[in-house]
Amino acid sequence: MSCDQGSTLPDPTMSLSDVNFSKLALEALERCRVLARFSEEPGRLTRTFLSPPMRAVHESLTGWMRELGMAVRTDAVGNLIGHYPGHSPDAPLFLLGSHVDTVRDAGAYDGPLGVTLALALIKGLGGKRLPLALEVIAFSEEEGVRFGMPFLGSKAVTGQFEPDPLRLKDAQGQTVEEAIRAFGLEPAHIPQAAYNPAQVKGFLEFHIEQGPVLEALGYPLGLVEGIVGQSRLEVAFRGQAGHAGTTPMHLRKDALAGAAEWMVLVEREAREEQGLVATVGMITALPGAANVIPGEVQMSLDVRHPYDEVRSLAVANLVTRAQQVAQRRGLELDYRTLYEQAAVPCDPELNERLALSAQAQGYPVHRMVSGAGHDAMIMSALCPSTLLFLRSPGGLSHHPEESVWPQDAEAALRVGLDFLHRLAAEAG
Repeated sequence: MSCDQGSTLPDPTMSLSDVNFSKLALEALERCRVLARFSEEPGRLTRTFLSPPMRAVHESLTGWMRELGMAVRTDAVGNLIGHYPGHSPDAPLFLLGSHVDTVRDAGAYDGPLGVTLALALIKGLGGKRLPLALEVIAFSEEEGVRFGMPFLGSKAVTGQFEPDPLRLKDAQGQTVEEAIRAFGLEPAHIPQAAYNPAQVKGFLEFHIEQGPVLEALGYPLGLVEGIVGQSRLEVAFRGQAGHAGTTPMHLRKDALAGAAEWMVLVEREAREEQGLVATVGMITALPGAANVIPGEVQMSLDVRHPYDEVRSLAVANLVTRAQQVAQRRGLELDYRTLYEQAAVPCDPELNERLALSAQAQGYPVHRMVSGAGHDAMIMSALCPSTLLFLRSPGGLSHHPEESVWPQDAEAALRVGLDFLHRLAAEAG
C-alpha cells in the first residue's frame, strides 16, 4: 500500500464548475436508502438473488434510468442495464455499476451505492454525449447468499456462467433455474447476456471500503490495485451423539469439541501468516439439543490472501490440521471446496487515469488491496476493470449501521466525472 499526492493537473477538456456535486451526492445516498426499503424480511434489509423485492428495485432503477434518457433492459440472469448513448450508434462501451443484492441484515450502501453513483455521474453530464456509450449495470447477484455461489450476475455478463449453477437449490428447495423462470426470465438465454469484449473499453465500480483503513488515514477515497483470492470450503466433523448426562467424558466422540479445537487452530494459523485471513463464519451443531452430545458439526471456512500460492498452502494446512484433530478424537472428517477465486489485479492504466483525476480534483491517492471480492474482479475477464473505494465510517460493512459521508460521495463523483471526461478526450 502507498499514498501519493500530486499537484492539481489542469485539463482543458474539463468543465465541472457547473455541476452541483453536493446535490448529486445527496441524491445518490438517498436513493440507496429508498432501495433499502425493499426487503424479504420485516425490520431488516435482506434482498437475495431474484427474490420478490428485487422487482421493486428494478422498478425504481428503471424510472431513474429513463429520466436520464437511458434505454433499459434486463438480461436473462436478472441484471438490470441502462444504456446511455454515445456520439454515434457504434460508439465503444464503458461500463459502470455494482450489485443490488445484499447479505442478511445488511446496510443500505454495500452494492447499491455503486449503481446510484454511476447514475449520478450520468446526470452530471447534463445530457452531453461522449465518444463512448455508457452502460450502468445493476448486477442481480454478487453476495452468494441465496444459493451459496456468488457473482452469478457478473459471470453471465462476462460469459463465465456455466450450466451447473442452474441446479443449485436455496433453503426452500427452489433451484436457480426455477428462480430465474419465476422472475419471468428464460435461463436458455443466459449466454446472450455476455458482452462482446471487442466493444467494451473498461469497467469501473464504486464501492464502500468495508474496512477501517481509509478512515484511519483520514482519506475519502482509495484506489484499489488488486483483489485478494478466496477459497470457500464446507467442513464437517462427525462423531457420536449421546446422552449428555450418562456418557462419561472419556468415552465421548463430541463433534463440537473437535470443531472448537480446530477453529482455534484456524485463528492461530492465520495470525502467523502476514496478509492471510481465515474465518469460520457458519456453524451448525446436530442434533442441536441442550442435553445431547453433538454428533455432527457442519462449518464454513473462508480463506483469503493477495497471493494465490500462499492461500492454497494455507487451505491445505488447515485441512491437515482438521484431519489431525479428527484422528486424535476418533471423529470422521469430510470437506469439500465450494468456491475458488484467484487473486485479480486491477487495470493499471485505468488506475493511473483515476489517480490523475483524484489529483486534479485535489484528493490524495491512496493505493490499496481489497480483502473482499467484488464484481470488478469477475469483470476483469471481459475488459480492463478497477475499483474506487469510499471510506466506511467505523469500518462497518455487511451491517445495518453501515454509512457513507456525503462529502465522500461528492469526492467520488468529482473524481468519477473527471475520469469520464479524460476517457472521452482520449476516445475522441
